[in-house]
Amino acid sequence: MEYDPIKRGLGSFFNKTPFLRKLFYKMLDLLLLRTWHVKRELKHWAKENPGKQKILDAGSGFGQYSYFMSSHWKEWFITGIDVKEDQIEDCDLFFKKVGLGNAEFQVGDLTKYSISDYYNLILSVDVMEHILEDVLVFKNFQASMKENGILIISTPSDQGGSDVHDHEEGSFIDEHVRDGYGIDEITYKLKKAGFSKIHARYSYGWPGKISWRLSMKYPILLLGISKLFYIILPIYYLITFPFCLLLNYLDVKLKHKTGTGLIVSAYNE
Repeated sequence: MEYDPIKRGLGSFFNKTPFLRKLFYKMLDLLLLRTWHVKRELKHWAKENPGKQKILDAGSGFGQYSYFMSSHWKEWFITGIDVKEDQIEDCDLFFKKVGLGNAEFQVGDLTKYSISDYYNLILSVDVMEHILEDVLVFKNFQASMKENGILIISTPSDQGGSDVHDHEEGSFIDEHVRDGYGIDEITYKLKKAGFSKIHARYSYGWPGKISWRLSMKYPILLLGISKLFYIILPIYYLITFPFCLLLNYLDVKLKHKTGTGLIVSAYNE
């Protein structure tokens, strides 16, 4: 199904005031399991790399991760890049309203964006499944990173990512150009792009799969049927929210032999 119209609808509502936008970020932080995994990776890296850092939020979208990083680590400077001009304008306006001067936003195409030896960390969350020329983007990332920099990726895996369970079934999200990566595939492509060390692990194990259906898939399907379901959503989440929190916690704490998501760290040593 087309996911972008639903995202735009939610974004337009929560973008009415800074308070609503912060509330939107908080909801995403709690509900989206990938946020739990990404924030854990960022906190771990921040402990080992104190001080000033230059960060690229590659495919910044609503600005959720740029907001988290800029508000938690004031000494970091974050650049958000996205191809969608409306989202860049929204983020730029919001960050100015809340007084976060350690972040900037630019319209840019990741297949063309490269700035030599500049970033300490590049973050790519649910972006690569939308880009066909993935090796080219990985090469641009590697060229843009300082020595000993790190690339953190969150993306669907080929073990049912995008809610695909067999070769005949299409992606739940129409905007995806691939259903997911295998660990061997993304490791090979990152090494081809010049990264020297890659660690990849599964996310969205059995707890995450249940949580994703409850917190994202079913609500999106309902909203795709009728906008009247916006009225029902608060009641729906009031019932399912505690279960989703518990499932997200378990998914982050447990090690998964397989899962529908991947968390990848690639080092430029």
